[in-house]
Amino acid sequence: MQRGKFIVFEGLDGSGKSTQLRMLEQRLGTLGRTVFRTAEPTGGGIGQTIREALSGEKPCSTAVLAALFLADRIAHNEEIAAHLDAGEDVICDRYFYSSMAYQGPGTDPDWVADMNRRCPAIAKPDLCVFLDMDYRRCKARLDAGRDRLEIYEQDLSVMEATRTAFLSVFRRYENEDRIVIVDADRDRDAVAEEIFAVVKKVL
Repeated sequence: MQRGKFIVFEGLDGSGKSTQLRMLEQRLGTLGRTVFRTAEPTGGGIGQTIREALSGEKPCSTAVLAALFLADRIAHNEEIAAHLDAGEDVICDRYFYSSMAYQGPGTDPDWVADMNRRCPAIAKPDLCVFLDMDYRRCKARLDAGRDRLEIYEQDLSVMEATRTAFLSVFRRYENEDRIVIVDADRDRDAVAEEIFAVVKKVL
């Protein structure tokens, strides 16, 4: 049995990741492929603790948050591996690139990168798709669509800095990882077509 492909989506909140994940899942289904769609943080116990921290309900330091994401990701990889080994494609909303972009600047970027990328229990994805959208538009979407914002969504300058951090991470690993930056500031169908064309190259 051929192992499935592991594809992760990154981007600022409000960039359309959830929509594009659903659209890709449907398109892969038309090829007869079985897809497992997932996200980080997970719905497990550690993931719930992370969500409480992100909401501001139970604040913690950036270093603790980075470590929580690591633990959640290790547990998540057991589930991811089982689906990949069963021949299913796994498409994931956020992965270790998010840790490097969100928590790296607030702690030590090399520490966050190393503990994720050098951990033997954490797989490197076959493809990372970054949905790049103007941070001001992302913020406007969040303000219009949510009653309560998470800690990284409240300040426009934080969202701008996070986008810059993402791009810095991608430059750092552009020769090691398969990373594609997609202009998400367009019609969603056009974005989906570009993503599908990229994904087909790794199937």
